[in-house]
Amino acid sequence: MEGVPAERSQRLSRAAAQRLSLYLRCVDDWTTDGEKVSSSRIAEAVGVSDAQVRRDLAALGHLGQRGVGYDARELASAIRTALGINRQWRAVLVGVGNLGRALLRYQGFRAQGFRIVGLFDSDPSKVGQEVEGLTVEAVSTLPTRLNELQAELGVLTVPGETAHSVAEALVAAGVRGILNFAPVVLKLPRRVRLVTVDLAIQLEQLAFQVQHGEAATRATDEE
Repeated sequence: MEGVPAERSQRLSRAAAQRLSLYLRCVDDWTTDGEKVSSSRIAEAVGVSDAQVRRDLAALGHLGQRGVGYDARELASAIRTALGINRQWRAVLVGVGNLGRALLRYQGFRAQGFRIVGLFDSDPSKVGQEVEGLTVEAVSTLPTRLNELQAELGVLTVPGETAHSVAEALVAAGVRGILNFAPVVLKLPRRVRLVTVDLAIQLEQLAFQVQHGEAATRATDEE
């Protein structure tokens, strides 16, 4: 199968990319030899409209046949190419506390092509420890080690008060993207991509929806 043209994948919005990730989770479970999947099946599994699924998948190129559906394996491959996960991504994790260790044990990263290749921490008592087969190194070594490890991404699981300085160290070392779990708003150069996962905010939003019930759900769906 041909790769997705770069100009097509670049036009995908962040919202569309998020939906593609959800589609991929479903399609990966349906990739038996020769199986066809319909837009309605994907839509039902994810909770969006058939039309939305068709629009999103149309951005990937000419896939599927009207009345027949999409080849599951071909579709999964096209989505991976569009998301940029048709290759391996090497990442370093900074902050080897409870959350960092939990993330290291999560097998989903490797399954989706993400490999943690280095661990760093500013706590001298943690430096030198072995965690999940990797040795914790000092944050001060990032400038040289990031290049040696050929890492492009950084995962930040440090306390909020140190997040800015550590993020700056990652940027200075040449990282291209940061997944930030620290409960702070980071300001990074435009060349560096940032995704922040603030678990407290997610719980606040869940509490809001539960508190206000169906009205909040409808308002969210209309955004």
